[in-house]
Amino acid sequence: MRCPSVHPPIRRVVTCVLGGMRTLKRKLALAAAAVVTVGISAVTYQASAAETSPLQPPAGLKIVGQFVVGTGTQTYTCTGGKFTGSSVPEAALFDGANRKIHHFGGPSWQSESDGSLITAAPVANSPVPGAIPELLLEVKTHSGQGFLSTVTHIQRMNTFGGVAPATACTDGQKVSVPYNANYIFWGN
Repeated sequence: MRCPSVHPPIRRVVTCVLGGMRTLKRKLALAAAAVVTVGISAVTYQASAAETSPLQPPAGLKIVGQFVVGTGTQTYTCTGGKFTGSSVPEAALFDGANRKIHHFGGPSWQSESDGSLITAAPVANSPVPGAIPELLLEVKTHSGQGFLSTVTHIQRMNTFGGVAPATACTDGQKVSVPYNANYIFWGN
């Protein structure tokens, strides 16, 4: 890029640098969009019977959507002086297409754009040191028509945090522990 020489020297440098930054921002934005497009395209593969992980959904399903936890907690209730047992999730999930899903107890997932709702139950898990386990869940109920109406399985992957505290507690006491994960929704 050539900078014009009609401005005083300092002003010319500032104009040249800022103009170059605008161009750089455009290039970075285009590169980021390309990476997202390639990434989404790369993961639209069919689930294969050759994949042996217990967290893989049944063969023949396609990815319906991939979401990350924007904000999320796992809430535990104290029983017998310990935070043990099942947790109750509360999370806002986001994807690259500006879709949002509310994840809450049940466990349930509800599309904020069309109201479609699913509940699911774990069918396989894989422990993660220092984090809640990765899961494969099978959808048990559907409500409403929309984005989630064709989902049959959900993977919770790349978990971070969310583990119940090991400290003593008073029965009935609740604690919410932040967590993060990726949710992959599979369907027909």
